[in-house]
Amino acid sequence: MKFGLFGGARAQGGPAGDSHAYHDFLSYVVEAEKLGFESVFLVEHHFTGFGQVSASMTLLAYLAAKTERMRLGTAVVVLPWHNPILVAEQAATLDLLSGGRLEFGVGKGYREYEFRGFCVPPEEAGERFEEAMEVIRKAWTSRGRFSFEGKYWRYDNVVVEPSPIQRPHPPLWLGAGSEPSIRRAAREGYNLLLDQIAPSDLTLERVRIFREECLEIGRPYNPMMVGVTRGLHIVRNEEERRRAILTRREVLKNIGDLARGPGAERYADLRRGEENFVLDDAPLLGTPEEIIEQLKRLQKGGVEHVLFAAPGASVAVLRSFAEEIMPAFDRDPMAFVQV
Repeated sequence: MKFGLFGGARAQGGPAGDSHAYHDFLSYVVEAEKLGFESVFLVEHHFTGFGQVSASMTLLAYLAAKTERMRLGTAVVVLPWHNPILVAEQAATLDLLSGGRLEFGVGKGYREYEFRGFCVPPEEAGERFEEAMEVIRKAWTSRGRFSFEGKYWRYDNVVVEPSPIQRPHPPLWLGAGSEPSIRRAAREGYNLLLDQIAPSDLTLERVRIFREECLEIGRPYNPMMVGVTRGLHIVRNEEERRRAILTRREVLKNIGDLARGPGAERYADLRRGEENFVLDDAPLLGTPEEIIEQLKRLQKGGVEHVLFAAPGASVAVLRSFAEEIMPAFDRDPMAFVQV
């Protein structure tokens, strides 16, 4: 099994607070690499009021200079909000600076207020995403200059510089949840990012669908092509367990609309009182022994690549995981699969 990080820094308000928070996160990622974590995937969000990362590739470029081997992923760049040529240039520069460590995750977005903030109609998200990906693929694979004319973007005799180190381009990742979108990700050459909200049985079903579609079309499948995000809460006693459950409830309140898929909504029912709140089985929440058992269940279902969204981003939690949980799993040093 391979383990990585998911999420990003959390701004605290004002230049001083934001700077402190971001530098704490940088130290957290650097320490994670020392402890054996193999990747970090950063979100992109805007206008949330939660202080989430808005410039993921800028932050990853800084991390490229602070780390040596950690894979650097976007989870995801929301293409409908960006000029795709500028994205291709920025991502290629990041791949160059990191020595070919970029994992390029993309998506079409889902939060309506972000689309409103950018004055982009949400109903255009799908078309804009497809057109942007066509431009980016062309930018990275064309020899010399090219032109493009689409519905939203037009370029005349342009060349994208620099070229990415990884050829033909960095690995592509797609966040997907529905069966059609998962099968499409497999057919179109994407790796698959799965969210932290879906319960274990639904997550394992999604992994099965992706693997099945890869085999159906003759695409070589490797478990590292699927990244499963899980919340991480290591507890030592019942009081810590109670606090972790309350933290989990707050996570669901903030991002519960990610609970896609048939039946997923029953795991994120927030209408109940605190005492009657039913904990879903998506997070890795428990003692080290309990978390080992949860991970073994995921591993048995074909999950080998887990990304942790750990509230609080504590180095102490990472160290506990590395010392008490990682040794229970074979950690094959095989490199990330590139597609």
